Amino acid sequence: MRRNFPVLVTLSLVIIALGAAHFSSDEYKSGIVWPEPVAVEPGNPSTAPADAIVLFDGTHLDAWKNGDAWKIEQGHAEVHGKSIQTKQAFGDCQLHLEFATPAEIRGKGQGRGNSGVYLMGKYEVQILDSYENPTYFDGQCGALYKQQPPMVNASRGPGQWQSFDIIFSAPRFDGEGELKQPAYVTVLHNGVLIHNHYELPGGTFWDQPPHYQAHPDKLPITLQNHGNPLRFRNIWIRENIEPLVGKQPEANQ
Repeated sequence: MRRNFPVLVTLSLVIIALGAAHFSSDEYKSGIVWPEPVAVEPGNPSTAPADAIVLFDGTHLDAWKNGDAWKIEQGHAEVHGKSIQTKQAFGDCQLHLEFATPAEIRGKGQGRGNSGVYLMGKYEVQILDSYENPTYFDGQCGALYKQQPPMVNASRGPGQWQSFDIIFSAPRFDGEGELKQPAYVTVLHNGVLIHNHYELPGGTFWDQPPHYQAHPDKLPITLQNHGNPLRFRNIWIRENIEPLVGKQPEANQ
């Protein structure tokens, strides 16, 4: 008996489509009325998203206190003289920055390409030349300093450009200065996840255990001068990181 395979295939597809249509009629719908997500031009590896605050675009450091102390050339800023601090204060945020440790290797361990980005001036994501450079693990590049090593070492070689993408939820304190909610941080190093919503047990201190000290909901960000001539470029920050809030459906009368 001869079978018409194209016809059988067509009938099968029709049956599948009818089944899918029947299934979609039973689709769960929450009834929540959501606001429309705002359209944002995402930018590219060298430009910031449209809703970002640009902290350094390669031309000047006007957004930073002590920014005039650093050297700017060929689209990057080189650490020099002092640490710098944003003039604007930030709390919850998405922060992007790119950095390069010195191409010429000098020193070892913590003395090699050392810097750091301090969220709120208190919570440090370590910057270090950690390419074939042994040191204590909670002090290597990407570590939450003296608290948590990165899950993996995603460091590139000396002199190569690298990136951090940091999502930070600031801690909250009540009117008496007691901690209501700890800080959380997610970090991608060169696109590789190295911290996933990690709960910070407190500030990152060099000489004492982590602990919280009450502070405002927003504080400046600091880039550290640790005596090594690192370079930075393409620094931007987004504050629009709160989840959308919809309206619950009204109960049937």
